Amino acid sequence: MPPTLASVVRNTALHVTVLAGADHLERPVRWVHTSELDDPTPFLEGGELLLTTGIKLGKSAARLQAYVHRLADAGVVGLGLGVGLSHTEVPQALVDAAAQRGLPLLRVPEATPFIAISKTVSAALAAEQYEAVTTSFEAQEELTRAALGKDGTTAIVRRLAVRLGGWAALYDGSGALSAVAPDWAARRAGRLAAEVDRLRRRPAPSSAALQGRSPGIDTADEDYVVVQSLGADRRPRGFLAVGTEDRITPTERYVLNAAVALLTLTLERSRELRQAEERMGAALLHMVLAGEVATARQVSAGLFGGLPEGTTRVLVAGAGSGPEAAEALGELGDRAEQAGGRVGERLLVSREDGPHGPRLLVLAVDNGSAHRACLGAVEEHEGLALGVSAPTTLEEAGTAYAQAERALAVALRGGRRSVDHEEVGAGSLLPLLGEEAVTAFAEGLLRPLREHDRTARGDLVASLRAWLSRHGQWDAAAADLGVHRHTLRYRMRRVEELLGRSLDDTDVRMELWLALRAGEE
Repeated sequence: MPPTLASVVRNTALHVTVLAGADHLERPVRWVHTSELDDPTPFLEGGELLLTTGIKLGKSAARLQAYVHRLADAGVVGLGLGVGLSHTEVPQALVDAAAQRGLPLLRVPEATPFIAISKTVSAALAAEQYEAVTTSFEAQEELTRAALGKDGTTAIVRRLAVRLGGWAALYDGSGALSAVAPDWAARRAGRLAAEVDRLRRRPAPSSAALQGRSPGIDTADEDYVVVQSLGADRRPRGFLAVGTEDRITPTERYVLNAAVALLTLTLERSRELRQAEERMGAALLHMVLAGEVATARQVSAGLFGGLPEGTTRVLVAGAGSGPEAAEALGELGDRAEQAGGRVGERLLVSREDGPHGPRLLVLAVDNGSAHRACLGAVEEHEGLALGVSAPTTLEEAGTAYAQAERALAVALRGGRRSVDHEEVGAGSLLPLLGEEAVTAFAEGLLRPLREHDRTARGDLVASLRAWLSRHGQWDAAAADLGVHRHTLRYRMRRVEELLGRSLDDTDVRMELWLALRAGEE
């Protein structure tokens, strides 16, 4: 702890007396400054004990009051007046002004040199700094031993909470709580989800301090909370939150920084190892997609604990071009891996640069944690799209990959966040196509018929719709319209003339039906 005015007063060798501001003696003293200037504030930083003989102050009450106000406004924590030189005693006006501003005023006897007070405070400050360095070094050693143990990050969180005399919590890259100490702090840590989510959207490292109380915590549970993102390459790999009863001291800040560094190293691991693991996972995924499942299973057993088992799906995510797209896909992959890792779910991930921009391939358990994490991530990120295959086995993963690619193409073309293969293979085709493109196609193709219907007899659009819906059956279509079949035949010949196309062509019939259906949407 830094020295305080109270510790200076208690030093009997100094023989100082408190004349005003006795209720504020616990203020920490950051330095002792001696000045005989009428206005020393340009040379002050705040937190000083100012010593003076008052040689230039005079005895004017207004002048003494203005002097005290200047010091108090500058953040001076105490004023010591040396008597016996310019003042035989401390002026009462100075005492009254100090009492009014709550500024501790000390009477320094002539026998006590100012340098003695300076040495006392300097020695205490040196002792504080030595204690801070010693404590920080011991804490760093302790946290390092914890990091090297089998519990790793959890042990760091536990030791950090003890060192700070509060609580600590660790979150993974998706913002999910992964470790907390002591156990009773889980409820408090859980209430920081919104703050963690805000940091998750900012480049790492970044931090936030919640002065006063944790959000949503009752008044009886007041905390000073600091939340810090963990990561070395702008992408947060995790988050650390600590809560203490009082504001964190400089020494505690050293301890917190040491914990952040160790957790960052632990979460990041070595960049080369992480990249090697990613390349190995991508190679295994492509082996499975190529049908070499037996070989992939044999290779993965010792490295990844095996391949995903049971019913699986292939997911292909895409985005635009540029670093932001690659970063968004990288975060999607991280969230899938973290979601699977929390429940021990195996998955394979591959990040690739394709001809149409970056792609992310994921082979995951059907409706598992990783599968759901991918669906959730694309809903949160503008510009991401996801294609999902039908449920499949590892042996059929190659076919599933083609399904996912087709579903992704539909999603990108239609401006949708995700498309499942089942949507491509069943139901109406129209919802899968881009609305603007379909509308433009329909308007262009049917424009001659609509212009005819506005100016001439005979409803060609309605007649064409009835004829196509009855698959070219004249009598049935004429009955639906309430006209003679010869009338309908005349109208269809008029349609062919206006469009310049033959209704005997199957492709023409399909395009016309699509245009008519698009007009109904």
